[in-house]
Amino acid sequence: MGVNKLHFYYGDGKGKTTAAMGMALRALGNGQTVLIGQFMKNGRSGEINALEQMPDVTCILAAPMETFASRMGTAQLDQAAAAQRLCVRRLTDALSEKHPNFIILDELSVAVGTGLLDETESWALVRRALAEGETIVTGRNPPAAWLANADYVSEIVKRKHPYDNGLQARKGVEW
Repeated sequence: MGVNKLHFYYGDGKGKTTAAMGMALRALGNGQTVLIGQFMKNGRSGEINALEQMPDVTCILAAPMETFASRMGTAQLDQAAAAQRLCVRRLTDALSEKHPNFIILDELSVAVGTGLLDETESWALVRRALAEGETIVTGRNPPAAWLANADYVSEIVKRKHPYDNGLQARKGVEW
C-alpha cells in the first residue's frame, strides 16, 4: 500500500461518517482489514450494523451517548469522558493485536472538542493508527494542528438540512 496517509472529514454538514464508511467498504473490496473506532454516538448507526457483519472488520464503540454533551450535567460528563477514554485504550490494544490496513476514528475530533478526551492523548492515537494503516478522522471542529498534519482534508458544509425545520434524524438516512 505504500506510505499511509491521514484523512479528515470535518464540518457541520451531513456525510462525514458516511464518507468514512464508504472508504472502509472500498478498502474491504480491495482485500484490506479495517478497524473502526466510534466516539460520541449512540451505537445504533446502520453503517456499523452492516460493517460488523463483514469479515476483516473490527468495530470498537464507546459506550452509547443518549444526549449531546452540551446537555449533560457534571456526573454525566464524567461518565461520558470515561467511556471515551476506554474506547481509546481498546483501540490502541486492537491496533497492536490486529495490525489493520485501514482505520477510522469516527467523531474523535468531537470528543476532543467537547473536552471529553485530551487533545494530546487523542493525537497520539491518531499517530499510532497512522503507523498501522491509512487513517480517517471525522467530526466537527478538529484542532487546527491536526488539519495541518493531514494529507487529505475535506470540509463538509451544511447549506440546508430538514433538521433546521424540525425534522428529527431518520433511520436509514441520518443513522
